[in-house]
Amino acid sequence: MKISEKLKSPVFSFEFFPPKDEAGFQSLFETIEKLKPADPAFVSVTYGAGGSTRSKTVDLVGKIKNEIGIESMAHLTCVGHKKKEIVSVLESLHACGIENILALRGDPPRGEEKFVKPEGGFGYANELVSFIKSKFSFCVGAACYPEGHVECPDLQKDLDNLKRKVDSGVDFLITQLFFDNQHYFEFIKRAEKEGIHIPIIPGIMPILNLKQSQRFTQMCGASLSDSLLSKFEGFEDDPEKVREIGINHAFEQCRELLSSGAPGIHFYTLNRSRATLAILEKLRG
Repeated sequence: MKISEKLKSPVFSFEFFPPKDEAGFQSLFETIEKLKPADPAFVSVTYGAGGSTRSKTVDLVGKIKNEIGIESMAHLTCVGHKKKEIVSVLESLHACGIENILALRGDPPRGEEKFVKPEGGFGYANELVSFIKSKFSFCVGAACYPEGHVECPDLQKDLDNLKRKVDSGVDFLITQLFFDNQHYFEFIKRAEKEGIHIPIIPGIMPILNLKQSQRFTQMCGASLSDSLLSKFEGFEDDPEKVREIGINHAFEQCRELLSSGAPGIHFYTLNRSRATLAILEKLRG
């Protein structure tokens, strides 16, 4: 089922990444089985820098949909692929019964600082979206950045880029992670003024490891406010207390977002289930 058809009411969804080895896959399938009773509207599977997990992504989304029975969405990036290679991936996904794609430009391969348009490929996500829509009937999602893309310091230019991407045929958007809901609310207002009226699902990642979360924010351009960081003061060496604070903050984020009309919550799970289940239990309880 296409995700655009599910967004008529608020949804919960989860993101996973393909593990490196068989043990990792076994652990991931256990995580997915634990999360299945939460009745996610869909799950997404990342693609890896430079398309490094291409075959694993295709296999994984196929198994999640056809064997586990959860609607799944495959990430697809422009990095390192010619058009014919992208067609091959899309045909494989279609053959697995996948109906949803998250179209991304993608991060540079490991060891490379800047994205380089592949010969015979695409340089921007809007080009990938247009290509997919011209040849297939997938429902296509895309990414957006409430605090701006890390490579685009001008928020207006970032929004102009997003409008171009949406106009190329995007059906819905998922945001980069953020920890202050005001960033999301302000972004929604700016997007609507630009004529962007498709569903924008907020992406949430609870803080379970403070140092890890700080690394993530540095890489993706999100921010951790002083007021939020102050909640962790004195507990940096207490993993369980950090988890408790992080889960409670994410719960409060989700509750406010949903009560303010967000079309759902997309959880960045890091292939784990406990925190996500705890937040969902509090939301539904």
